[in-house]
Amino acid sequence: MAYDLITMGRIGVDLYPLQTGVPLPQVTSFGKFLGGSATNVAVAAARLGRDAAVITRTGDDPFGTYLHEALREFGVDDRWVTPVPGLPTPVTFCEVFPPDDFPLYFYRRPKAPDLEIDAHELDLDAIREARVFWVTGTGLSEEPSRTATLAALAHRAGAGTTVFDLDWRPMFWSDPDAARPFYAEALKHTTVAVGNLDEVEVATGVRDPHDAARALLDAGVELAVVKQGPKGVLAVNSAGDSAEVPPLPVNVLNGLGAGDAFGGSLCHGLLAGWDLEKTMRHANAAGAIVASRLECSSAMPTPSEIEEALAAGAVL
Repeated sequence: MAYDLITMGRIGVDLYPLQTGVPLPQVTSFGKFLGGSATNVAVAAARLGRDAAVITRTGDDPFGTYLHEALREFGVDDRWVTPVPGLPTPVTFCEVFPPDDFPLYFYRRPKAPDLEIDAHELDLDAIREARVFWVTGTGLSEEPSRTATLAALAHRAGAGTTVFDLDWRPMFWSDPDAARPFYAEALKHTTVAVGNLDEVEVATGVRDPHDAARALLDAGVELAVVKQGPKGVLAVNSAGDSAEVPPLPVNVLNGLGAGDAFGGSLCHGLLAGWDLEKTMRHANAAGAIVASRLECSSAMPTPSEIEEALAAGAVL
């Protein structure tokens, strides 16, 4: 079976405070959720009716068991989610200060199991046959995940749609210069690049959205998607088509996970063959809906919820 989408990258347990506007030392209760950007993208696509799977690794511990259970509940194939003895499943805490301050605290030491993905253990045939394959910048930050990510991209060799989520997380790198050569190598095998202003600057060296989109196209991608926060999203393809779509109005509760919802919806639109503007509007709406909710994975919207938001012109 060829999957609609296979993602490869981070997984973990999100422990989010159930009180908003409260710093972590004063938080008294937390909710436990499936997390990790690549994993959340797969969940978002599955919620929209797509056959999705994720390639990642967990600890051989109760939190790892929980992640398998959550993936199955969300309809994401977990056959390539394997344990790493001796490494704990990562957990991530955040603070929730709406509308725009959501500090993240990653507990991924001594090393995150999802960075132990090994190229020799990949199902390269399944990766090549997937209609969309999604990788992240974090997967390039350490070995053996770096070699595995680049090997998977090379094996795709232009087959189907290959999305590189630039996913710049400064705590995983010594500095941007350390990341750029690996980002450049990944872009050679990528048909779609997605990132916010900080991420496209790391990848291209330029921050202006239109210049960065052009630099990504010059690097070989067919579609560049630049997320501009309150200014919306810019999408430009190699055929010369472009779309610049404003964000959907929303009362933000927790902005974390909105980008993953955007990514899952982006994949859905690409699979459906929608034009750029429709794809971006749908993805913007999906992201806005998740921003109005506390959690990430379990907050991913259904098709009807997205259509309702689009019809209303806002997340109500």
